[in-house]
Amino acid sequence: MKGLAADGGLFLPEEIPIVNDWTDWRDLSYAELAFKILSLYISTEEIPAADLKVIIDRSYSNFRAQDITPLVHLQDNLYLAELFHGPSYSFKDCALQFLGNLFDYFLVRKNEGKKGEDRYHLTVVGATSGDTGSAAIHGLRGKSDVSVFILHPKGRISPCQENQMTTVLDENIYNLAVEGTFDDCQNIVKSLFNDPDTNQTIRLGAVNSINWSRILAQIVYYFRSYFLLARTSSFNIGDKLKIVVPTGNFGNVLAGYLAAKMGLPVDKLVVATNENDILDRFWKTGLYEKKPVYGEAAEGGLEADGVKAHVEGCKETLSVAMDILVSSNFERLMWFLAKGTNALNDEESKKQAGQQILTWFQTLKDTGGFGPVPDDILRDGRRIFESDRVSDQQTLETIKAYYKQVGYILDPHSAVGVAAAKRSIDRTSSHMPYISMATAHPAKFSQAVKLALKDEHGFEFEKSVLPPELDRLAQMEKRVITVENSWETVREIIKRQVSKDRRTKSSN
Repeated sequence: MKGLAADGGLFLPEEIPIVNDWTDWRDLSYAELAFKILSLYISTEEIPAADLKVIIDRSYSNFRAQDITPLVHLQDNLYLAELFHGPSYSFKDCALQFLGNLFDYFLVRKNEGKKGEDRYHLTVVGATSGDTGSAAIHGLRGKSDVSVFILHPKGRISPCQENQMTTVLDENIYNLAVEGTFDDCQNIVKSLFNDPDTNQTIRLGAVNSINWSRILAQIVYYFRSYFLLARTSSFNIGDKLKIVVPTGNFGNVLAGYLAAKMGLPVDKLVVATNENDILDRFWKTGLYEKKPVYGEAAEGGLEADGVKAHVEGCKETLSVAMDILVSSNFERLMWFLAKGTNALNDEESKKQAGQQILTWFQTLKDTGGFGPVPDDILRDGRRIFESDRVSDQQTLETIKAYYKQVGYILDPHSAVGVAAAKRSIDRTSSHMPYISMATAHPAKFSQAVKLALKDEHGFEFEKSVLPPELDRLAQMEKRVITVENSWETVREIIKRQVSKDRRTKSSN
């Protein structure tokens, strides 16, 4: 349930299992495949197999697509894995539906036979610039013994994202609109987790992308996409492919890396960034540097799509969910690369890799960057990773081009991935199949889509893009608490509401 370890580091499994019989999974359903993969990481002593199966089945029962993450042939050797068919229309549902049910399972087990104040009550606190909040809320709404507090920057997320969160009226859900930036929201959450008084009073849980369970659940759709490709083309099981991932915080593409380590035949993982290109610059130079921008140099994007929600110092772009300065999950990858390039025994190599990570990321904190990393580490990483940077103008051109050519409407994040995929295909003249990850429904970023397609004959956003479920949100009742930019104020609100929730639960 925790995001960070006690020493401030990130959790990792003891080992990544290498699966020799993964080809036997080809005909499994999504839920069956998830059970096979998650069982490799989750001990039956922790969660019995029958219980894990129930958790998984429940997690994917409310997706709109039968295949959960269907594969669409876009053009030539380029395919799209549509990851946005969950409740919040974002790829984050693939992990957060599972995480919500996992929390619920542990709480039910922990509270068996307990009553009143003796019951264990979890308080989930998270900061969002849009998608994580709505996915977390839909994963945890209505759960017993858990209160959910999601902080978003007031007026700085898209109307669609705000409506998805604030129209959820379940008693355990609290939306807090902070008078500040997304960075302010994140700082409030960090302060709460570091505050002794808060931790003595309430038990905190995390849903952000550094939670290992989220990465684990995302491994599944890499295998699933591979098997779906084999069903729909001349592609054969055992053949290699390239996978393109629009990337901000690195959690999604890290799951692809772990799938490859488990045995999935991935030729390359293409890291597609927007103009906040710290990851692209790293793969090209070996230097990991923030390079923040301010003033006119930072301006861009569309405010109505949530552009002002991001961390200060980011370039404002159309693909707002990827507007980051530092990718928090990149630390996990660097540990694997550092560990893999030394000749020490396993325990010593783990220890040395940890020490190297500590040095690098302390330097990043102190100076804004680190590197260049040793040549052998960079060379090892480039065996599986390549990267590209896509500008806003190129994003709009990609949305427009694929609408005109094949009638498919991309959201700006997915367009970044497709643009990078097309460049990689042209650069290498490759006939190898490419799967690009489509991470959000285009209706969630309406202004960018409208900007790209406003001059296209016959295009009407409401008819072509907007699902009725999202259209209805604007007319629904909303509940939100506006708060000042103060972690102490937020703390008191949380303590008061959690106390109320516990009393209500005790009286029922």
